[in-house]
Amino acid sequence: MPLPQTEMPGRLQAQFAERGIRMTQQRRAILSVMETASKHLDAPQILRKAQKLDASVDRSTVYRTLQLLKRHGLIDELDLMHINGEGHYYERKLNRDHIHMACLRCGRISEFVSDMFEKLKGQVERDCRFRIVVSRLEIGGYCATCRRYRQAG
Repeated sequence: MPLPQTEMPGRLQAQFAERGIRMTQQRRAILSVMETASKHLDAPQILRKAQKLDASVDRSTVYRTLQLLKRHGLIDELDLMHINGEGHYYERKLNRDHIHMACLRCGRISEFVSDMFEKLKGQVERDCRFRIVVSRLEIGGYCATCRRYRQAG
């Protein structure tokens, strides 16, 4: 589940400070995990990684911090085609909206950024006289590796 761009370490922490949100040691650990993630993480994964940085981080602190990050528009929460049950995954808010492609066999999540997606959103706003605030597009199918596996089998 690689992310299309890496986050500058400390950026989420700086955005917390800009908004006047109190920074605790536990929040710092959670934000550090989010900033350095190379794939989409669910809450239990964030908890395990944060506890390696600060053993005092607990489950409720992770969920409260994720809610705070979402409320401030700093992260997105994704269902990702309900891969692995009802799991929700979290990612840093990127500068551009992107499409998530979920492989229904192996669960790999890829991201795709497209000018066509931006144009489609513009057309929806114009044609429907609708102001888009949030846009998400998920596509389910089979990655190249799984397609080769299915053809060979």
